[in-house]
Amino acid sequence: MSTARPERVAPLHGEGDPADAAPRRAFALGCIVLFVGCAAATVSAGVSISAMAALPMRGGWSLSMHWLAMCGGNAPTQMAAWLGMWTTMMVVMMLPAVAPNLWRYRCASVHAGATHPTALTVCVGVGYLLVWIAMGAVISVSGTALATGLLERPVLARAAPLAMGAVLMLAGALQCTAWKASQLTHCRQWPGNVDVSPTHPFRAWRAGLRLGRHCSASCAGLTAILLVGGVMDLRAMVVITAAITAERLSLHGDRVVRAIGVLALVAGLWRMTVAITEAG
Repeated sequence: MSTARPERVAPLHGEGDPADAAPRRAFALGCIVLFVGCAAATVSAGVSISAMAALPMRGGWSLSMHWLAMCGGNAPTQMAAWLGMWTTMMVVMMLPAVAPNLWRYRCASVHAGATHPTALTVCVGVGYLLVWIAMGAVISVSGTALATGLLERPVLARAAPLAMGAVLMLAGALQCTAWKASQLTHCRQWPGNVDVSPTHPFRAWRAGLRLGRHCSASCAGLTAILLVGGVMDLRAMVVITAAITAERLSLHGDRVVRAIGVLALVAGLWRMTVAITEAG
């Protein structure tokens, strides 16, 4: 079990500088506008999906209809709709945690002599979001295939509650590993030693990709918990968003990580116990 503590990042150029107040306010306002707009779209999508009647499955659980809707119709259209929902949801869930990283990158680009630091920061954000979009595409394809398999094979449907409990336990165990601590430390300290180019957007984009890879890896367990709890369930989204933000920004982030891991282990054990009891 890891006991790594979050490390404070050294102030960068422009932080605490009165002359930097206007860019700081503009950055904060831009993040707020982006967050509110994506939150409104996410809530709208979540309400629409929750209005659909879930399909009762063998084993005493229900399959969300949005997975079933993706099993038919035009595949590119369905994929585009899914990625649209996923992307807005990821902006809402990840922006509170990643905004400090983006601001530090902007400060570093100013220190490096960039004439358009905001544009470089946007390139970082685009690279970061592309990693999450790629993950969303994988989840979309996997979810559709799994939904099809559950419909066609009742034995799999009966085993699903037990599998969900196992996923929760694995996610909880992952929270307590040194690998998780390493990924989270990288995210907290980023940009750190990243080579900040004042003139090359492509380097900024690649820096965003690297941050996205570490961030998505760090959030692997929490993402699995979200998928088990309901990928478009608004309550699950709020809880996971709070967890991601707390373990990233809290001064006692290591305790938060372990607490989340313990809760996931307990929830998974309880779910598996209920599934075995009901099956017997």
